[in-house]
Amino acid sequence: MIAPTRYPIQRRTAGANVWLGRAGDNAEAALAALTPQTLAYEVLDAEEAVGRAMLAELETTASKKHGDLTIILLGGRGAQAMHRLLGHLAKTDQIDQLLNRLNVFTQDALAPMRMENSFSFVRDFERLLGEDFFRKVKSFTSMSTATNDLEAGLVNYLASLSARGEIDLLFLGLGPEAGGASHLAYIKPGSGAGATDLAGVIPVSSSILEHHITKFKAGGSAVSPADEAECRQATHILTLGPAAFLRAKRIVQSIVDADTAPAKRASFQRLVETEIADDPDIRGRQLDENPGLWVRLHPNVRSLILPNVLA
Repeated sequence: MIAPTRYPIQRRTAGANVWLGRAGDNAEAALAALTPQTLAYEVLDAEEAVGRAMLAELETTASKKHGDLTIILLGGRGAQAMHRLLGHLAKTDQIDQLLNRLNVFTQDALAPMRMENSFSFVRDFERLLGEDFFRKVKSFTSMSTATNDLEAGLVNYLASLSARGEIDLLFLGLGPEAGGASHLAYIKPGSGAGATDLAGVIPVSSSILEHHITKFKAGGSAVSPADEAECRQATHILTLGPAAFLRAKRIVQSIVDADTAPAKRASFQRLVETEIADDPDIRGRQLDENPGLWVRLHPNVRSLILPNVLA
């Protein structure tokens, strides 16, 4: 087992939000150095096709690199088809050589909440990926939600992620927000996330909480009233920050649930059509108002959608 690499963490606050990054990083310079990209999305005909395309991305990434791979899983509906495929294949020996190389990380969580709660992403991963997948992968690291010190737990998580080196593949979705805005992972509008923030602890919003519960129910999770009641008592979100997205070698975005989350249509349209400003101050305000735009500042993104995402 690799011991976590410790490095100085800079803690900063933006209102009630706490962001963690490497000490000494210059957020303004980092933001100004980024080049906006056009989002060249692909429309596939079914959720299963999106899942196969995501799995193909994982296999291609593995074929281009020797040794271990570090990936960050997407929770919720966006990657469920891929997770089912991986769970099926994990019951065989077809991709054992790939699975044995995987260091798997999660990207967000509601807290405080028991890890056993059925609204936890980890429980959903276990349901879809299955015991064989978790037995075969090299490591699996999730954000700790059952702790009284959420910040300390998140620092330990970042240390484990850093110890694995490069993020080879990051799977992302797109969450809807009011006015056609959007969130990535659980970076909500107005949370003050910056280009050097690796992760954050932010107060939960009612819109994200409802979106979380709705997508778990729509995705087929077996949930209990007690688990839902505990989930609704969550006060904070643990989330990766923009700096983690930006350091990933490749991002694969999937958006498949516009039928159950129709607001995603307006969010996706705004994501595609927004002209990101060159002026760093204006750009910073755009990103804070609409965090989904961070994906437009990464040079290596593949976006997979279904026809129902298009307005």
